[in-house]
Amino acid sequence: MTTAMRINLQHLNLRSHDALDHWVEEQVLALGEARRIDEAHVRLECRSESSPPFTVHLHLVTPGPDLFAESSDHTIRAAFTKALAQLRAGIAGRAAKRWRRLKSNSSASAAKTRAARAA
Repeated sequence: MTTAMRINLQHLNLRSHDALDHWVEEQVLALGEARRIDEAHVRLECRSESSPPFTVHLHLVTPGPDLFAESSDHTIRAAFTKALAQLRAGIAGRAAKRWRRLKSNSSASAAKTRAARAA
């Protein structure tokens, strides 16, 4: 799907690096191939007082219910990868749910047609 996606990237207690920002953008844009995403809000956080210190919050604005993910780890890339896995699972789960609903609707409609022909 090729639609314009707005990406809002925030860094809290963490320096912005071009390589990291580019990698994050690539990963979020890759999600847009599986589901239409209007906006992506990404917050990368470093909490030095907690363990693990790095936390990632992702909020994807999509048609229908929005998707949210949060993850923590000892590196920012690992935390982001975990959050991305959560989002991918959510996208796949919604696609499977939609498929089951379509399948059940078509089988119910076929059963009604058979019953009408038999009567």
